[in-house]
Amino acid sequence: MKKITRSACLVASLALALGGCGCNEREKDNPFVCETPEDCYPGVDPADLPGEIVCQDRVEGGYCTHLCTSDDECCSVEGECADGYVQVCSPLESSPEMYCFYSCEDIVDGDEFCAEFAHWSFHCRSTGGGADNRKVCLP
Repeated sequence: MKKITRSACLVASLALALGGCGCNEREKDNPFVCETPEDCYPGVDPADLPGEIVCQDRVEGGYCTHLCTSDDECCSVEGECADGYVQVCSPLESSPEMYCFYSCEDIVDGDEFCAEFAHWSFHCRSTGGGADNRKVCLP
């Protein structure tokens, strides 16, 4: 028989209090959270976006983005980026694909900005890439 620790009970209680989802409060109201690409960009015709919609599963709770080849393709469609913050085209970790992510290059507290506007688990990180290095909100 397994011993149930106090911390396990607290975790179970928290999950029940959150409706059993185990998600962060910010995650529930975040328009970038998804399970499938169909959950992304409500009110935007997917055919209008310059790249394929992706529900990035490397992120807890999923993260809506789309493929891109340049910064100009991010927030290029009305309703895609309703908050007005800059997004840039960047790789995720060592992926050869490029995706639209919030830029935190000119933000004083990048980590707080990323958690507030992109995804609760994101931080302001460097993309690498030598001369093309960017600072974006990534997991």
